[in-house]
Amino acid sequence: MKATPIDKTIAFVKQALLNAEAGHDWFHVERVWNNAKLILKSEKANALVVELAALLHDIADSKFHAGDEELGPTIAEQFLRSISLPEETVNHITNIIRYMSFKSGFEKVDFSSKEMDIVQDADRLDALGAIGIARAFHYGGFKNRPIYDPEVKPQPQQSKEAYKNSTAPTINHFYEKLLLLSDRMNTSTAKRIAAKRHQYMEGFLLQFYEEWNGIT
Repeated sequence: MKATPIDKTIAFVKQALLNAEAGHDWFHVERVWNNAKLILKSEKANALVVELAALLHDIADSKFHAGDEELGPTIAEQFLRSISLPEETVNHITNIIRYMSFKSGFEKVDFSSKEMDIVQDADRLDALGAIGIARAFHYGGFKNRPIYDPEVKPQPQQSKEAYKNSTAPTINHFYEKLLLLSDRMNTSTAKRIAAKRHQYMEGFLLQFYEEWNGIT
C-alpha cells in the first residue's frame, strides 16, 4: 500500500524528534494531532492542511534552536516539497507553523485561516490541564529553573523579547501564558475543553500555595 502524505509526515516527525525534550516530543505532537482531528469534527476546514500542520508544528521549536523562529517553517517547507504537495498547500502549512505560536501573538500577524485557528487551539489545549502542568514543570527542570520564588513576580504584560528570554520560576509561566490560553481559544470545541482544563489548573495552584505555605 502506497504511503500517504500523513504516513510520510508521521515517519519524518518521529525521526526528527527522536531525542526531543519530553514536553515537545513525538507524543506531544501526537496529542496535538488528535486534538486537531477532534476539533475538525465540528469545524469546516481543509483536513489535510490541518493534520499536516499539526504534525509539523514543532519540528524545530525556536526554544531549542537559539530562538530561530524561521528554522521550523523552513524545515517543514522543505519536507512538504519533498513529498510533492501542491505549492498552495505547502505555503498554507508553512504559514500556520510560522504564525500559530503564543509568542506570535505579541505582534500583529498578517496571516490567518480557519486551519490555523484549529491547529493553534489543538496545540494550546496540550498546554492546559494535567498534561499542561506536567509539561511546564518538565521544561522548567530541563532548563534548571526554580519551581517557585515568591520574590519573583509574574509579568503577564511583558514584551515578546522578555517572554522569549525569561528565566523565571515555572509557577510564573502559569500567569504569563497558561492561564491566559482559555480565553484565547478560537473554536467552540476548544473553548469547552479548555474551560475544564483551566479550572483544573486553578485548583492545582491553590493546592500548591497551601502546601508551599504549610497550610494543612
